[in-house]
Amino acid sequence: MSIQPDPMAKLRSLEQIGEDCRLWREDGLTVVMVNGAFDLLHVGHLRYLADASRHGDRLIAAVNTDQSVQASKGPSRPIITQAERVEILAHLAVIDAIVLFDTPTVAPVLEALKPDVHAKGTDYTVSNVPERDVVEAYGGRTLICGDPKDHATTDVLGTILERFGPA
Repeated sequence: MSIQPDPMAKLRSLEQIGEDCRLWREDGLTVVMVNGAFDLLHVGHLRYLADASRHGDRLIAAVNTDQSVQASKGPSRPIITQAERVEILAHLAVIDAIVLFDTPTVAPVLEALKPDVHAKGTDYTVSNVPERDVVEAYGGRTLICGDPKDHATTDVLGTILERFGPA
């Protein structure tokens, strides 16, 4: 029986992933970064991550902390704690590294890591990605990935409440 690496080793500090990025670039590898809350992981998330991973050699997932999810989505979110969201993502083979961020946008992470590609979901267009200017400033590119936005955590929660909420 082979010993499997600890998937939680994918959770790294910004500084550690910065060093990883430097080494990957020295090896000629293309770095892609995605970001999001990844609350209640669903097929839309998986399609987004899989598509983004096809545009490079290494995939970094920048994950909103619980505090930043609450600030953007309201006090009832996230449903799944950041520790559990990270653990779930760490088990996905397409993801090479995970970093948590607590800022209103992912711009500081992009500025620190300078991934070759910043991949966003199809609820955006390249022209309305908030961090597009940051990515362009260091010479990266913004890419839209995944399937049409037919899946959302908010919709999943709505379905659960509709089917199982108070009668």
